[in-house]
Amino acid sequence: MEQHHKPTVIITGASSGVGLYAAKALAERGWYVVMACRDIAKAQLAAQSLRIPHQGSYTIMHIDLGSMDSVRQFVNNFRASGHSLDALVCNAAIYMPLLKEPLRSPEGFELSVATNHLGHFLLCNLMLEDLKKSSSDPKLVILGTVTHNPDELGGKIPPRPDLGDLQGFAEGFKEPISMIDGKKFEPVKAYKDSKVCNVLTMRELHRRYHESTGIAFSSLYPGCVAETPLFRNHYPLFQKIFPLFQKYITGGYVSQELAGERVAAVVADPEYNQSGAYWSWGNRQKKDGKSFVQKVSPQARDDEKGDRMWELSAKLVGLA
Repeated sequence: MEQHHKPTVIITGASSGVGLYAAKALAERGWYVVMACRDIAKAQLAAQSLRIPHQGSYTIMHIDLGSMDSVRQFVNNFRASGHSLDALVCNAAIYMPLLKEPLRSPEGFELSVATNHLGHFLLCNLMLEDLKKSSSDPKLVILGTVTHNPDELGGKIPPRPDLGDLQGFAEGFKEPISMIDGKKFEPVKAYKDSKVCNVLTMRELHRRYHESTGIAFSSLYPGCVAETPLFRNHYPLFQKIFPLFQKYITGGYVSQELAGERVAAVVADPEYNQSGAYWSWGNRQKKDGKSFVQKVSPQARDDEKGDRMWELSAKLVGLA
């Protein structure tokens, strides 16, 4: 395989929404983008429709984050491609608010926690080796969301995230357990809980590995991307009203394109080299939109909980 001299970034869930626009923005900044997606054909069409220049700027590789075997296979395939790795963006997420019963991953975990948290947790741990070898400033970026934080307007809408004492993790999500706190299945809460775990994972990575590896670990909330396909499983009326609400009422609205630019900036710009940071542009999008390091929710900054979440997750994905 020809070695090119561009920095390389892996972006999960790059076939739509913020991940796709981040892929375009980074390709335009001269990065080589590995679009890690579940649906290769969809990713190909998406990349073509955004006119991401194909020659030497991206490749599409299969990953299904809900399957731990698929995550391991992806890592093997990536390494076989001979690319170095300079940044990893954990962006993929599923959100299925209308489910009545939990869906299960091949390992039997509730699907949104498996996809949004456990698959990324395994991927991050496996790819530390590759990032360590980067000759530039390696970065690992995990997408956050305002809904993880009850201190914020967007996080006050029930159900609130609550990891409880991590009983679901401790019991391995085996039937009938589907939620991290061990309580009854609530699909919206499952999504929010998984995003709290994303922030905890970023903070634990920073605490455990930043000093020894030099990798900068960070999260960001790029603003409310109300038109993202993340909401494709929601009521049609919600899909129509939500962007308008965010645009005209909360002021939190950002376009997919701007959100993608923000992800690209956190990956590529030296001003975002701070490790352990959660970047935000504020709830009200100021026109000059300066970013700042935001305090994460009380649960997401609970180091004891983070430590226990790490140990239990490692065991579940077969790393311990």
